[in-house]
Amino acid sequence: MAAERTLGVDGSRGVPPRPGLVLAALVLAALVCNLNLAAANIALPEIGDDFAAGQTGLNLVALGCSLGLAMSVLYLGALADRYGRKQMLLLGLALTVLASFAAAAAPSLDWLIAARVFTGVAAGMAYPTTLSLITALWSRGPARTGAIALWSSVSAMSGVLGAVAAGLVLEVFHWPAAFLLAAPIAAVGFVLVLAVVPSHIRESTEPVDHVGGVLSVLGVAALVVGVGIVAAPEQRLAGGVSLALAIVLLVCFVWRQRAAASPLYDLAIARRRMFWVPAVAGMIVFGSLMGAMFVGQQFLQNILGYDTLEAGLAVVPAAAGLLLAAPVSARMVTTRGSRTTMLVGYAFVFAGFLTTLLWREHTPYWLIGVGFFTIGVGAGFAMTPASRALTDATPVRRVGMASATSDLQRDLGGSIMQALLGAILATGFAGAFARAIAASPSASQASGEVQAALQASFASALHVADQFPQYRSEIVSAATQSLVDGALWAYAVGGVAIVSGAVLVRVLLPSHSGEHILIAEYVAADAADDAPSSAPADR
Repeated sequence: MAAERTLGVDGSRGVPPRPGLVLAALVLAALVCNLNLAAANIALPEIGDDFAAGQTGLNLVALGCSLGLAMSVLYLGALADRYGRKQMLLLGLALTVLASFAAAAAPSLDWLIAARVFTGVAAGMAYPTTLSLITALWSRGPARTGAIALWSSVSAMSGVLGAVAAGLVLEVFHWPAAFLLAAPIAAVGFVLVLAVVPSHIRESTEPVDHVGGVLSVLGVAALVVGVGIVAAPEQRLAGGVSLALAIVLLVCFVWRQRAAASPLYDLAIARRRMFWVPAVAGMIVFGSLMGAMFVGQQFLQNILGYDTLEAGLAVVPAAAGLLLAAPVSARMVTTRGSRTTMLVGYAFVFAGFLTTLLWREHTPYWLIGVGFFTIGVGAGFAMTPASRALTDATPVRRVGMASATSDLQRDLGGSIMQALLGAILATGFAGAFARAIAASPSASQASGEVQAALQASFASALHVADQFPQYRSEIVSAATQSLVDGALWAYAVGGVAIVSGAVLVRVLLPSHSGEHILIAEYVAADAADDAPSSAPADR
């Protein structure tokens, strides 16, 4: 017990001193990181208008923060485990302030994309350490589950809050202001973390696998970029090369982890059924939430004509669903287990996606609100068991690996699903507009350059409409119908992904009693310090 107190933990309760303040500091840091993920979505129409950006460029702006976080989170999480989680968290919060101003000052689309990636890397320093510190400071049991439930719900909900806050700000200011939202909160979080969060809590003494870290950064970056651009006709070759490079790099990463004496990502732990199944399942469900938000924001503003404030407020039901579901999810995980709780979440998310297939040009808001609320409830149910299973299946000395994987659920899952649905949206839009052009009696009068601009994005099509006012009504009508068609295809693919994830959970996650047995075996194997060779490691 005395030893635990020297590590910053109250051994009698399994919680840190001043647990409320510590948890508030860590949740605030997680909030900062996730606010930045949503800031771009609400501002995309204005950004597209200012830079005359195509849909692929807008996708990369929206993906930039998730890309930077996803590609860096494994490496930075390992560095935090070794050299100081609190110190890495403080550095990430400080750099978030700088990155916010860099994005707001962007003079070009390329600058903005780069600044968004930098913002994501700063979040990669801060975000993984929040869950790592919760796991290190709270012992296994209801207190840790409750802390993780609050962390999960706030992390997911902050994306919705970011959209609302950005909508409010953009009612008065131009789009750069949306990227400054996180800066003052990051500054407050820095002071609070510095004051109340203990330092050097059960950190690793093993050397960091820097080669593996670099391979993980490059491999994940190539994967996300490839998925994001491969569906665009003008970027298909570059996207294919990026995906091929991702495969090579990730294969090299796996080989490196098998050969390294102190691997960055312990494959013996990753093979555990209570680790990899929740990791993949959480990635799908949170990615679906982010993808729905990304497509939905463009639908609300471009098709239904919502202004930025209305579009931000329109997704509030998703935040309400997350908040309502999180405490129920925490209790259900304890009483019914991870599998049942995650399946309930998947059922809600799938029902929400079904409502999106009914969205059209004149859809009333109540149907849109029901869709966002239902998806939010589902994400709230699914994310707590996913995060808790990861941390319970991992020894504290490697908790950075669990927290990084939990972050990847949100960031890699969000990046891939957002990139995938965004690419399908862009492809569906371009294909539908091409058919509209072919069917138009005025098609022969449109040059190849004009036709390419019409198919690039909704904003680009409106620019063409301004240049040719005599055809404005036809262009706007075709653009509207094309975006509706693209959104429907995107949501249909999202529904298929949800069904696939639910099947994975139902078939491969154990029952409540089986889950307890597996976790006990993992704990025993870790205590004996022979996890890499123990039989339960891959069960």
